[in-house]
Amino acid sequence: MVQKSVLEFLSILQENNNREWFAENKKTFENEQKIAKEFFTEVGTALGKVDSIERTQIFRIYRDVRFSKNKLPYKNHFSAGFTRTKPLLRGGYYLHIEPGASFVGGGFWEPNPADLYRIRKEIELDDEEIRTLIADKTFQNYFQELKGEELKTAPKGFDKTHPAIDLLRKKQYLLTRNFSDKEVLAPHFQEEVLKTFEAMRPFFDYISEVLSTDLNGESIY
Repeated sequence: MVQKSVLEFLSILQENNNREWFAENKKTFENEQKIAKEFFTEVGTALGKVDSIERTQIFRIYRDVRFSKNKLPYKNHFSAGFTRTKPLLRGGYYLHIEPGASFVGGGFWEPNPADLYRIRKEIELDDEEIRTLIADKTFQNYFQELKGEELKTAPKGFDKTHPAIDLLRKKQYLLTRNFSDKEVLAPHFQEEVLKTFEAMRPFFDYISEVLSTDLNGESIY
């Protein structure tokens, strides 16, 4: 369970995002980080019982500011990612705890060029299955729509008048569900996280099948 102190610490950090304050409050940070890590680990363990997880990554709070215009040294959130076992299972789950901006996410954040091209070719050939997945009642209840960055026009080699151009323009295929602070602190939040991950899996499994077969539906592994 996420403790109220975790959100309180992150809120204070947001107002005091500097190295001097952080050094003075390092012990508090370590205590709250421990609580968050325990929660992420519990989620990962439960997720591993229903899906094959290749990697669990609990992200550091320290920001890499070398190539960023934002020079604040610390993130104002705790987060973790859970990656499915490749090559047959694709997709990643993400859990983000931030005061007023917590969410559960997942999908395909930065598909490599070959994978992105294969997904687009599948949609170009037949978009019925992915449309059915998006229109499903459970999908709609949890996510409403596919999110992610898009091109302004058609990708190279694809017809800009194609009926599925809205899906072909996508560079990412993401699912997100937001949670209020009250929901994050509720005793059943972990259950809701896992239900949200479960609601993602039909979409993950569709993309997994696409990326493990050729355009004739033959396995490439």
